Amino acid sequence: MAEEKEIILTKEGLENLEQELEQLKTVRRKEVTEKIKEALSFGDLSENAEYDEARNEQAEVESRINQIESMLKFARVIDENDIQADIVSLGSHVKILDIEFDEELEYTIVGPTEVDPNSKLSYESPVGAALMNHTIGDVVEAVTPGGTAQFKILDITR
Repeated sequence: MAEEKEIILTKEGLENLEQELEQLKTVRRKEVTEKIKEALSFGDLSENAEYDEARNEQAEVESRINQIESMLKFARVIDENDIQADIVSLGSHVKILDIEFDEELEYTIVGPTEVDPNSKLSYESPVGAALMNHTIGDVVEAVTPGGTAQFKILDITR
């Protein structure tokens, strides 16, 4: 069996996964079970689109439950006390300047499972990787799908 990859999460990311898992197990499972029961009451399963749809939904819910449980099993939560305020690291909040567009952007550096394009960058992404281990005032280059971009680090906080 292949060795599982460690899943790095912030405290907030861990809490979000735990809440999603709880919601899937207690609410979504029941909803899907009710849909299946209702579809079964329509009779002939060979031409019952509602039944097929409910079974597919059940498979998706169970797959996501398994995925989250696996992630939680291999999760490592970033200790906020270990986040440095003077160097970009996992958990850092970073304000950067996109030099080409003269636009200030703010991101939190997170693991790949917590990415949100509007506020959270993976440390594995081109920009996130370029920012890692740099300090305020540094200009970094990131090779992105749109070409090479330059960013100046304006601020770093926990």
